Parts: sequence; structure tokens; C-alpha cells
Amino acid sequence: MLKPDFAKGNGLVPAIVQEAGSGEVLMLAYMNEQAWTKTLETGHAHYYSRSRDTLWRKGGTSGHVQKVHQVRLDCDADTVLLLVEQVGGAACHKGYRSCFYRQLTASGTEQCSEKIFDPQEVYG
Repeated sequence: MLKPDFAKGNGLVPAIVQEAGSGEVLMLAYMNEQAWTKTLETGHAHYYSRSRDTLWRKGGTSGHVQKVHQVRLDCDADTVLLLVEQVGGAACHKGYRSCFYRQLTASGTEQCSEKIFDPQEVYG
């Protein structure tokens, strides 16, 4: 079976996450081989946290899980694309629909994604 070339990125590959229905880019995370395997086994997105040095299941604390509809690899097998159903509406740990909730404009920066929840209430 085709799988990412984890050696290229010292054990990690970037994972781009899109909403399956709309194609909206929700987030970018990293996967190690364990996250890859757990994602395929469970059908729920798992990632590797570089800051916490641990495997994590998206939505484990917030309940905003990602049900995986498709898994794709790029031509060099060093980037993963997940097409998911974002349960609960928010992919961003800051409470927004997408981690890409800000855009640059001629006059500065503006919010371009909906805030779904208050992170203080969810994470403490």
C-alpha cells in the first residue's frame, strides 16, 4: 500500500486538511507513522504534536473530531491531504471554523472564518 515517505521529514509529514463537502482548507498539522496508522485504522484524524511531542486525536478534548472521507498523497509521497467531515464545526483550537481565520487586506487584517466556540470554556 502507498504510504508517506516519513524519512524525508525526519519522521514527520505535513497533513493538509480540507472539508470534504466544500473543499475549505481547515488546518495544517503533522503526522508521524503512528498518527498515519491510527487515522487509517479508526477513520478519525490523528496527528503528531511537535510542541507536546505526542500523538493526538483531533477533537479528543473539544469533541470537534474529523471523520476522514478520503486520504490522498502528493506526487512525492511527502505530504498528506485529508478530506474530512469536521464534526462540531470548528477545526481551530482557538475556536474558529478554520485555522486560516485571518486574511491580509489592503487596510490590514480581517477575520474571514466564523468563531464556533470559546476556547476558555472548552480547554480551561
